[in-house]
Amino acid sequence: MLKKWSDVLTIVSGKNQKSVADPNGRYPIYGSGGVIGYAGSYLCEAGTTIVGRKGTINNPIFVNKPFWNVDTAFGISPGDELHPKYLYYFCCSFNFKELDKSTTIPSLAKRDLLQIQMPVPSLSEQERIVSKIEELFSKLDASVAELQTAKEKLKVYRQAVLKEAFRNVGKKVFLKSLFCGTPQNGVYKPKSAYGKGTRILRIDGFYDGFVTSEYEYKRLSLSEEEIEKYSLNQFDLVINRVNSMPYLGKCALIRHIPETTVFESNIMRVRLNPDVVSPEYVTYFLASDEGKRELTKNAKQAVNQASINQMDVGNALIPIPGDIVLQEQIVSVIERYLSVCASIEQSIDISLQQAEALRQSILKQAFEGRLV
Repeated sequence: MLKKWSDVLTIVSGKNQKSVADPNGRYPIYGSGGVIGYAGSYLCEAGTTIVGRKGTINNPIFVNKPFWNVDTAFGISPGDELHPKYLYYFCCSFNFKELDKSTTIPSLAKRDLLQIQMPVPSLSEQERIVSKIEELFSKLDASVAELQTAKEKLKVYRQAVLKEAFRNVGKKVFLKSLFCGTPQNGVYKPKSAYGKGTRILRIDGFYDGFVTSEYEYKRLSLSEEEIEKYSLNQFDLVINRVNSMPYLGKCALIRHIPETTVFESNIMRVRLNPDVVSPEYVTYFLASDEGKRELTKNAKQAVNQASINQMDVGNALIPIPGDIVLQEQIVSVIERYLSVCASIEQSIDISLQQAEALRQSILKQAFEGRLV
């Protein structure tokens, strides 16, 4: 039997947490994306599902203890006719984006949520459905964990390939001796400048030393002078100069620029002299654990972030064979091994996508009465 949410549950609107926030509090404070602090009191009972009111609206969270929700998160509290986990799994199956009427930040209205209809069988049947969902999800989670472990092993293998490639190779020189021109930090613009205009590269576009082909660029408005100053060319090396330590020194080589592209302020652009060094060779070394240690050995650390400057990058030591032909041979060997990694990882990613599709299929069957 289909019933409206208004008849079977209560929606608890969130409130500002300032008056109750307490780092030693017993109750978690939830926003639409998860825990953001702790409180001395609560708004929602245990067994409530969080659905984002604003921002992250399509990622329900089940909470098995009392909690405080802020004004960007609704607490969906089941009535006597609903099993708490049954309601949660229904929320996981429902596409809340269909109710989003905003033009900027995704948002939901309480009145629209209360009009949602859902199947409400007997509590015993709900318990059976929940049990079956969790049985299937447990098996699926085990498979996903194996795939994620395989991806982590590929990271270790990549580093082993790079370590072996640069073992006992040539003499070490300062990276600055290979520069062609002066390194350049990227452009900073306020959020209001973003929207239309010139493509801009951010650090999330880097992967394994190169810019990913499927990367989705943002755009921003720039003057002609700014475009000329911050444009990227083929074989430019870009290095993450400000970030938390795990990401500091992350680098990539620009191999293909189909249209004018600039780079953001926490990135440094380095141009290498192609007459003395292979840009791919340098990139692969800097992507290795040893290379990253060289780039970040003089990093300046502050709260939650660290930074390197142009001098730090220039003083990184690079093992360089004098012959560019030998450098290119080393690159060829590296790419032969890493191409195998890339192929395996692509297969893993496809399997992970299929696992997520299967998860949604299980939920769809559950709420169509076809999960036996």
